[in-house]
Amino acid sequence: MKFQLLVLLFLIPILGYTQKSPDDTAQNNEVKTGFSMGGVPAIAYDADLGYRYGIILNFYLYGDGSNYPDYNHSLYTEWSKTTQGNQKYQLVYDSEYLIPNSRLTIEASYITEKKLNFFGFNGYNSYFNKDFIDENSEDYISRVYYAQNRKMLRLKADYMRDIGSPEWRWLLGFVHYNIETGTVNIDNLNQGKSSDNLLPDTALLYDRYVEWGIIPEDQARGGNMNLLKTGIIYDTRDVETNPFSGIWSEALILSAPDFLGNDYAYTKLLLTHRQYLTVIPERINFAYRLSYQTKISGEIPYYMLPFYFDSKKTRDGLGGSNTLRGIKRNRIVGDGFVALNTEFRWKFFKTTLFNQNIYFALGTFLDGGRITNPWEFETDGVPNREDNKKQLDYRNEAFHLSYGTGLYAALNNNFVVAIDYGRAFDEQDGSDGLYVGIDFMF
Repeated sequence: MKFQLLVLLFLIPILGYTQKSPDDTAQNNEVKTGFSMGGVPAIAYDADLGYRYGIILNFYLYGDGSNYPDYNHSLYTEWSKTTQGNQKYQLVYDSEYLIPNSRLTIEASYITEKKLNFFGFNGYNSYFNKDFIDENSEDYISRVYYAQNRKMLRLKADYMRDIGSPEWRWLLGFVHYNIETGTVNIDNLNQGKSSDNLLPDTALLYDRYVEWGIIPEDQARGGNMNLLKTGIIYDTRDVETNPFSGIWSEALILSAPDFLGNDYAYTKLLLTHRQYLTVIPERINFAYRLSYQTKISGEIPYYMLPFYFDSKKTRDGLGGSNTLRGIKRNRIVGDGFVALNTEFRWKFFKTTLFNQNIYFALGTFLDGGRITNPWEFETDGVPNREDNKKQLDYRNEAFHLSYGTGLYAALNNNFVVAIDYGRAFDEQDGSDGLYVGIDFMF
């Protein structure tokens, strides 16, 4: 019941100031100076959420061009809404040159989602029945049976500084979350619908988990969380966006300490290694990302589980456009996980148009991940029925795998529109997914 309208007016270059370099021009690549901007419209349709409309703009300042293709300053902005009330407002500033020998990233985001995916916990331990959301099935319950409502405010600041050389850095960061969760507002989503398209007013999986006490009462409506992030980063990439050589590795500690007023205190270990290899110079490269993230102490509330953290972005939990393409978003949620992404990228077309450097690339990928540290919960309140046992302990956890292909369009080597299509190997993870977004996944 979901239709994505792909608008391929995806590069909107606005008066970038340039100066030409003979060597670069010969390769259809001009050194950028001054100001440049890229943008893409956000347009989609969902049977329950209505029409999605908005825009993504990324502003870049290259200065005198001596750091190109890297930028001096970046300001990412996103604004989108749906006719049924979903909202996303995001502002991200990033620079290595505001403070010498340092990198500063600041984010302010407010996101409301009226049917955020919710499949339970611990991967294949939780059962996904596609018939429950299929209106043509005899077992149909609701299109939003595997969903919940979430409103999230995120305020983040990360500061990185060189340790002796530009390759080594230490990081210190702070992030504040205000998260409100609840069941899907059926009455709201039914507004304006014809009688044959109404969502039934019935209990959803989230409602059952709250009723059974799997989600504790004091966590069921969300809460506030203040996190500290610290660690070490080693980065030898030749360029930041779509590198052809180098590694980017980091070891981080994420902590929610008592003294910051957190109701739940915990600590996580975050280890991520990325490597980029040249297959054919300037044309084909291979990239992979391996990440291990796990709780090492304390208790993580359920509403803080579906996140993937690193030194640059905070993403949703495993599954979906930013982690495991083709697998349903947030399908794999627990106290710890391992994830692997591999991808070949081929720049098949490069040109300079209106003083803007443009290239198109094709990619093919294989993604995988699994829970390594399950989230523990109480089952005393679960009715002793066979279908309930199946929901909570369906089968042993294993790797969730997906594969697919992507088309990428890059403006001035930094603003990248990505269209990825992925398929899951196992129907327990869904069938497939089509994603339109910004940037290569890693």
